[in-house]
Amino acid sequence: MRGKKPTGVGSRAGGGSGSGRGQRDLRVRVKTAKGRKASSTRWLERQLNDPYVHAARREGYRGRAAFKIIELDDKYRFLRPGARVVDLGCAPGGWLQVAVARVNARGEVPGKPQGRVLGVDLQEVDPLPGAEAHVLDFLAEGADAQVRGWLGGGADVVLSDMAAASSGHRQTDHLRIIALCEAAAEFAFDVLEEGGTFVAKVLAGGAEGALQARLKQAFAKVANVKPPASRADSAEKYVVATGFRGRPDAPEA
Repeated sequence: MRGKKPTGVGSRAGGGSGSGRGQRDLRVRVKTAKGRKASSTRWLERQLNDPYVHAARREGYRGRAAFKIIELDDKYRFLRPGARVVDLGCAPGGWLQVAVARVNARGEVPGKPQGRVLGVDLQEVDPLPGAEAHVLDFLAEGADAQVRGWLGGGADVVLSDMAAASSGHRQTDHLRIIALCEAAAEFAFDVLEEGGTFVAKVLAGGAEGALQARLKQAFAKVANVKPPASRADSAEKYVVATGFRGRPDAPEA
C-alpha cells in the first residue's frame, strides 16, 4: 500500500509519546569480541539498532534500501501500474521487489495495467517473481540496445542505487559516485521514453556541475533529495529527474 510506513520506522523507537524515554535501555550494545575489528563492532551495533533493518526482515525485503525507493516513490509517484522499469546494479533485489509490486508486474491488481521490471548487475541475483534479472555490464557497448530488446522497446523508469567501492577518502568517493551517476544518466538517455524518470544515488552536494546541467536539459524537473531511510550519518542523496524530454545536446569539446 502506498504511503504505509512500517511499524517503528519514521518515528521514535520505544514509545508512542515521542519523549524518547526508555530508548537508552532498549538499545542493543555489542561488546568487542576477540579478533573483531572495532569498525565491525560498530557496524553490527548499528544494524541491530536500525529500525529499517528490522522492518525489512519483517516485511520480507532483501535489504533496508527498499524503504529508500518506497519513500522516493511516495513523494514523486514514478512507479505507476504499467510502467517499464530498469534497475541498474540491482543486487540484492530490494528495489526490484518494490518496483514489481508498484507497477503491477505480476498482474495481481485487476483493472490495472501490468508493468515490466528488469534488473541488470555484474553478479547473478536470486530469482524474484515478476522481475527479470540479467547479468550485464550496463557500461558495455550495446548494453542499451540489449535492454531495449529485452523490454521490447524503451523504459519509463531507470533506477540506480549503485555506489563505487569506498576508498576512505571523501572527495575521491564523491568523484567516483558522480562518474557512476553520469554513466547511468547517459544510459537512461538512450533507453528512456518521453516523459520518463531517472533516479540515482549521489553523495552530499547532489548531482553537480556538468551532470546537473545535462539533467536539466533532458528532464522537466530535477531534484536532489535525502529520503528518511538514508542514514543520518550517510552523505548519500538521490537525484530524481522527471519528465524526460530527450537526449540533451552533446557537450562542447
